[in-house]
Amino acid sequence: MSAEFEQIKVEPAYRKVSAALLERITDRRLAAGDRLPSEAELARQFGVNRSTVREALRELETNGLLGRQRGSKLMIVTRPQRRVIADGVTRALALHDITFIEVWEALGILEPPLAEVAARRRTDDDLESLERAVTLFSADNADAALAVTHVAAFFLSLGTATHNTALIMSHEPLIQLLIPSLGAMIDKVPQARARIATAHSRILAAVRSRDADEAHSWMTKHIRDFKKGFEVANISLQHPIE
Repeated sequence: MSAEFEQIKVEPAYRKVSAALLERITDRRLAAGDRLPSEAELARQFGVNRSTVREALRELETNGLLGRQRGSKLMIVTRPQRRVIADGVTRALALHDITFIEVWEALGILEPPLAEVAARRRTDDDLESLERAVTLFSADNADAALAVTHVAAFFLSLGTATHNTALIMSHEPLIQLLIPSLGAMIDKVPQARARIATAHSRILAAVRSRDADEAHSWMTKHIRDFKKGFEVANISLQHPIE
């Protein structure tokens, strides 16, 4: 006897409405800033109840694709914020049991050339963001969680300094995974904070002077140190990140 057929899955109506709107947004027939018709008008066009339309709009709003202007009930098309995209990717990566060693390898591949590009393209505003992150990290020696946040801010500012949207958006989820990775190690290695402060200062100096080779070299050393910190702290690099 042949295998049985799988039951046909009936998709909720709001998902079909959401998919239809998403198609218009992704093919640019609905561009960022465009206003959608009212819920009542969308319900008429789709031939569904207003509650169905409302649920579809809520789903797209949650994903950062729709929003409301202050004082208006109508939805407008928006671009998802970087943080919203990064959060989703980070959750997906965590669910795949990404390990410390995988984060370290990914950082080693991405960060040195990223630092090199940042050194070539940085603006004065980029330098200000990097300097702020370096200063805050050096000034805060008490709270490990806050110190790690300042490290992440340094990496994110470096990514922004590349002025390459593809790099920035692919970079941020990795840095979100760096936070718990570094948090597990930073206070178990006595010299960790001092070495991080030194590396960031040298990378900052290279970016400030537009020395791309030096920025690449110091970032390579910095990421290598990250792995050494885990070895000194006797933390298994095969451990999944929580």
